Amino acid sequence: MYVRALELVDFRSYQRVVVELDPGPCVLVGPNGVGKTNLVEALGYIATLESHRVATDAPLVRFGAARAVVRCAVLHDERELLVELSIEPGKANKARLGRSAVTRTRDILGALKMVMFAPEDLSLVRGDPSERRRYLDELLQQRQPRFAGVRSDYDRVLKQRNALLRSAYLARKTGGSRGGDLSTLDVWDAHLARHGAQLIRARLDLVAGLAPHVAKAYAAVSASRSDARIAYSPSVELRDDVEQALLEKLAEVRKQEIERGVTLAGPHRDDLTLTLGDLPAKGYASHGESWSYALALRLAAYDLLRDDGVEPVLILDDVFAELDVGRRERLADLVGGASQVIVTCAVDDDVPRSLRGARYEVGGGEVRRV
Repeated sequence: MYVRALELVDFRSYQRVVVELDPGPCVLVGPNGVGKTNLVEALGYIATLESHRVATDAPLVRFGAARAVVRCAVLHDERELLVELSIEPGKANKARLGRSAVTRTRDILGALKMVMFAPEDLSLVRGDPSERRRYLDELLQQRQPRFAGVRSDYDRVLKQRNALLRSAYLARKTGGSRGGDLSTLDVWDAHLARHGAQLIRARLDLVAGLAPHVAKAYAAVSASRSDARIAYSPSVELRDDVEQALLEKLAEVRKQEIERGVTLAGPHRDDLTLTLGDLPAKGYASHGESWSYALALRLAAYDLLRDDGVEPVLILDDVFAELDVGRRERLADLVGGASQVIVTCAVDDDVPRSLRGARYEVGGGEVRRV
């Protein structure tokens, strides 16, 4: 799989730009702040329906424009598919596949399988559990797009349940005699447990498949003897019936939830535990080790998607400037055979020679092949 062409209209800094890309290595070079990351961010949005930089859509639309459009032509098995996404802040986004409108935006998931490593990925190791949950869920949705619906259903139920708990909390705080109406809480518990159990089981299977790839990738990138291990850490005690376990946990913590006005159990409270040797990576790994671990997580995702039978597009956004020479060369050796690897950099010399393929200069709102 590779992206043959990318077109942006009113996306970030671009009024309109069209980039024709080649399979194999493609290097986007230009000073910081000229829009290199905007190009790969657009591809990431097509692949995951999320930006790796911002939580809302508004910053994606060029100032003064009403909407942004991203189009890309994806080639897989010698067949080309045109994917189009219209981003309209405050409104539902619209999407097209092969020039036909789709009912739901998430129906385009899977059309472009992509793995991106960016400087923000250091938060996978050093950041909050939400960053690692997002990593798992994005990968899960790329492998099995139906889980976008499961996650959406879970988030909707969680929002409704939290609103109910919050209203009860506020009623108690302001001296309400009944402390709010919680008569429907059992119903929301059942919905949360049903959708949450699906998500937990899927994440467990995903982590089991990822673990050996993470260990292998970390050893290859870092040239270290320390073992990198990952494990899923749920907020409920796991057993065969995850749904029942989640229901029992919700009953156990209900008093605390009412007192605090928030849901305290479920996959939104889980974490992906990262260890290096016998120590947790967060707080103990050095800067270089943290970078290697973050890279290993992305490379493991790439290998897992490839094992599914489709080689994804690989993006390395401003990565090589953060790595020492040894890690640069080892990373280049690992990814050099990818069907398409898109690299962004400010300095040509940061990119190892083995990744010097098609070269594009970015600047002034334009992308020019040289």
